[in-house]
Amino acid sequence: MRKYAYLKEPLRNSDGNCIFKIMLYKTEEGIYLFEYNDPGAIQCSDDLFYDSLEDLFDEWNERIDVRGWIDLGDPLPDCQHDAFLPIRVKGRDIGKSEWGKYEILTEGEWKEFVHENTGTEKQWK
Repeated sequence: MRKYAYLKEPLRNSDGNCIFKIMLYKTEEGIYLFEYNDPGAIQCSDDLFYDSLEDLFDEWNERIDVRGWIDLGDPLPDCQHDAFLPIRVKGRDIGKSEWGKYEILTEGEWKEFVHENTGTEKQWK
């Protein structure tokens, strides 16, 4: 299960970054909360871990805007759990991960994805 939400107001996290939106991803081990330092970001800038949804909701529900939690489908196989688009580590699907290199599914085809880490300025080739 994945859900995301926009914050009522930007929040500064422990690293000093402003957080604009968050995503939760429930696993068998617990719940990851991904933080995004740009409203248009498609990959997270930081993450936290919670043992239960109740703990996460207790901490965050008062901070999210009127749209509330928005359902988001689970990621495709081998894709990044924090990404809003189908992005994966290059070679992960064949067991030869090239860490730091990414691919994005565009029009049914995997293409190189260049993550510029500048908010919404992402590009693919």
